[in-house]
Amino acid sequence: MSSNDSIFRLNRRLLLAALIAAPALTAMVGPVSTSAHAAEDHDALPSWNDGPAKKAILDFIRITTDPSSKDFVPPEERIATFDQDGTLWVEHPIYSQLIYCFDRVPALVKARPELAKVEPFKTVLTGDFEKIGKLPLRAIEEIAVATLTGMDVEMFQAEVKAWIAGARDHRWKRPYTDLIYQPMQEVLTLFRANGYKTFIVTGGGQDFVRVYSERVYGIPPEQVVGSAVGTKYGYDKNGKPFLTKEPKLLLNDNNAGKPEGIHLEIGRRPRAAFGNSTGDRQMLEYTQAGDGARLSMLVLHDDGKREYAYGPAQGLPDSKVGTFPQALYDEAKKDGWFVISMKDDWKRIFAFE
Repeated sequence: MSSNDSIFRLNRRLLLAALIAAPALTAMVGPVSTSAHAAEDHDALPSWNDGPAKKAILDFIRITTDPSSKDFVPPEERIATFDQDGTLWVEHPIYSQLIYCFDRVPALVKARPELAKVEPFKTVLTGDFEKIGKLPLRAIEEIAVATLTGMDVEMFQAEVKAWIAGARDHRWKRPYTDLIYQPMQEVLTLFRANGYKTFIVTGGGQDFVRVYSERVYGIPPEQVVGSAVGTKYGYDKNGKPFLTKEPKLLLNDNNAGKPEGIHLEIGRRPRAAFGNSTGDRQMLEYTQAGDGARLSMLVLHDDGKREYAYGPAQGLPDSKVGTFPQALYDEAKKDGWFVISMKDDWKRIFAFE
């Protein structure tokens, strides 16, 4: 399939629905003795330019890990949450998991040939993103249900692992897991080196992200909170127990669902939170509302040459994928959140540069 600008017609709700089955269809790390010194070492963030964003991160680590600081945070309370799409890796022009859903359709049709003449599978098989982009929400949900549920969890994990290994982004011609933002990888490493437990909190599918999170981000699957469908316990013909993914939505981990998911699966309010769009707004609000030192940061995609430029905050092009409106930018400035300029704050974006 070849992507084009027509895919931007897919709105956020439609895209999210493709990552999860819609219901209608449906050990804390101990303190590090050198933490204060690590925070003071600017080499800890080599892919960052000096500026307010980098300083805010280093200052936050320093004051929350120094036992003599009034803002010292006990190790058991050191929680940092990170959105994935658009915050840790590339989300344009279309979410990677949605590409996975579309790429799974040919195999699905091979197993069930009658679907080849049935919409929306017939349209997806054309590989024409202009036509695919015009599919109604109900059709995208049908594709999601067919490709993300109905199999046992181990089979799903194996299929995602194989797809991740072979799929390539259309612009850079590299695996999607190469399109990780190096500056954010350094932030994850710095937080963990200073006793913070790092979590991915994503609107994407929880089971999907858990397949590669440890290898790619150093974040184990139990520290991934995402949109989740139900599972059903059963036995195979030999009596071996297994779980089947069911078309039943348990958690829509986007917008207000993010702090709700954090409470359900983490049980502690984050001390630091990183996002990039309206879907992360409530997570940052929830983080900032706690007592003591807090850090809330948003990545602004303003580098169309090295990555993509979209907002529409600050006059950037509008986008239905990872929308960052001016109202969110203004809220960030008003409430003391930091906006990370991809163009100004990052020396490089990817490790392969």
